[in-house]
Amino acid sequence: MSKIYVGNLPFSVTEDSLRALFAQHGSVDSVALINDRETGQPRGFGFVEMPRADAARAIQSLNGQDMGGRALKVNEAQDKPRGGGGGQWRR
Repeated sequence: MSKIYVGNLPFSVTEDSLRALFAQHGSVDSVALINDRETGQPRGFGFVEMPRADAARAIQSLNGQDMGGRALKVNEAQDKPRGGGGGQWRR
């Protein structure tokens, strides 16, 4: 299973429309669009999970493709590094 990062999405995109786009390249297991915690507004990126071979095809085909006037940024998702947390720096 591969997790794919999809960036530069138009704010009008829905999970269904993103699923349909990626389904042209194979089986889609999950789709998640990311919203701002405070406003609930779309942040312009999301994640798609697909089997490895399908994900490779989708990345190859969709990276740079126009969607709603925006060139999509599509690549394999990288794990977010775990930060130290919100403590205050002290001497």
